Amino acid sequence: MRVAVVGAGISGLTAIKCCLDEGLEPTCFEQSQDIGGVWRYTEHIEAGRPSLYASVISNTSKEMSAYSDFPYPEDFPVFLPNARLLDYLRLYAKHFSLREHIKFGTTVVRIRKRPDFATTGQWDVVTEADGKQTSQVFDAIMVCCGNFSEPSLPLHCFPGIERFQGQYFHSRQYKHPDVFQGKRVLVVGMGNSGVDIAVEASRVAAKVTICTNRGAWTLSRVFDHGYPWDMVHNTRLMSLMRNNLPRPLSWALMNYKVNQRFNHENYGLQPERSHLVREPILNDDLPSYILTGRITIKPGVKEFKDNSVVFHNYPEEEPIDIIVFCTGYNFSFPFLEEAVVKVENKHASLYQYVFPTQLEKPTLAIIGLIKTLGAITPVAEMQARWVTRIFKGLCQLPHQSVMEKEVNEKKKNQMRRFGLSFDEVLKAEWLPYLDTIASFIGAKPSVLELLFKDPRLALTIFFGPCTPYQYRLGGPGRWEGARQAILTQWDRVLKPTKTRVPASSSSICPSFLTVVGFLLLLAALVFGFW
Repeated sequence: MRVAVVGAGISGLTAIKCCLDEGLEPTCFEQSQDIGGVWRYTEHIEAGRPSLYASVISNTSKEMSAYSDFPYPEDFPVFLPNARLLDYLRLYAKHFSLREHIKFGTTVVRIRKRPDFATTGQWDVVTEADGKQTSQVFDAIMVCCGNFSEPSLPLHCFPGIERFQGQYFHSRQYKHPDVFQGKRVLVVGMGNSGVDIAVEASRVAAKVTICTNRGAWTLSRVFDHGYPWDMVHNTRLMSLMRNNLPRPLSWALMNYKVNQRFNHENYGLQPERSHLVREPILNDDLPSYILTGRITIKPGVKEFKDNSVVFHNYPEEEPIDIIVFCTGYNFSFPFLEEAVVKVENKHASLYQYVFPTQLEKPTLAIIGLIKTLGAITPVAEMQARWVTRIFKGLCQLPHQSVMEKEVNEKKKNQMRRFGLSFDEVLKAEWLPYLDTIASFIGAKPSVLELLFKDPRLALTIFFGPCTPYQYRLGGPGRWEGARQAILTQWDRVLKPTKTRVPASSSSICPSFLTVVGFLLLLAALVFGFW
């Protein structure tokens, strides 16, 4: 079975590997000259592919961001500068011999159903390399091209921008902070890129302002007791509590936790409608930079003037020289017909964020088009594992009407929980989503079953971080090294940081701290101390 894979980034690489695991024949088309996708930094901006700024560091830790059968080397830092993450992807590609299945410098121009698609599920794929187009027939398609290539710059939403005499650009064009030297900078939007750029700019600029309509929760990579935030947050215990406690109590816990480090309201960051689940900002510097006056937070833009900006509900104009629009990205699939995947208001109707619901044959899948509060790598890998088993006929999709109903219900629930913003419809809970897809292929670990067979492993899985290796303990794709990888995960976290060990040192197991915290919370709830 021949499978076309579009893109050789994080999702594309695991798609190739999962095809090989299932005995399929993948051919990956990558328009650039190397692997890595968004994580391959270049000084110049290449059309049609993501563009990083030089200082980008991963927001998720290496243990939570690993492919499930390929841990990061223990000497790699806990959070990865873009070059180190690319090194990991190259090690992965080399270890599993993936590069030989990639055609570099090849752009996918068009993908169309063949005339007999209703019976064969096959596709005509037209690609272009060195100015020459080639047409091939494939049995299935895995689209892994990401959603960070088309900047969204809605200038019509900013009155007076046509009069502004300074410089403005989208965050995709940003590379180094030198451009801000001595300038008065306005950053529009408060996502991770916007805050990163504002922090960098504040070290050389005369003044930096971030304007935001909604505000945002701000977390640090360095979380409880100095451990990585996602290894504390994304555990089975914490997920169970978040999703099973009464909603008001869950909101109260969330508000309490995110305000422990600093009170967001005092810093002008408190989100509007804070009961909704918003994607937090991961930044270690923002609170201290606000506290020291390097960065100022303001409301949304009301109007731009020749050399200044007016904010909503704010009396004074603020002079500015440069505007950085951190207004996100659009996504589209120009090589697909709209009837295959229709994108509307940054939303595509996909079953489990992967399969178009209206195809007669489930032979096209979108990998990695999902937002979760957690690492994308294990999510994309789990999707690819499921997809390749669907292609092979080892798993089945529900009936079209069932899929469409579930997609519509999920969209309604997301609107209620995540808010009405159009870019929130791709959101899902990280661990429950992984468990759902894993259950489709028989790879979801059973904590109860393990409790009788391997109590140490079961307790580590439940109270500790949900590292991707959990999904290689059993089922198809079982990996013999999974148990050892789970039991040594904290060793790999501490290896690059614990480089000086005092003679009288002692270290408390993070899982133990989680258990203690759970017992204290339970006691508080039982005895009415909350």
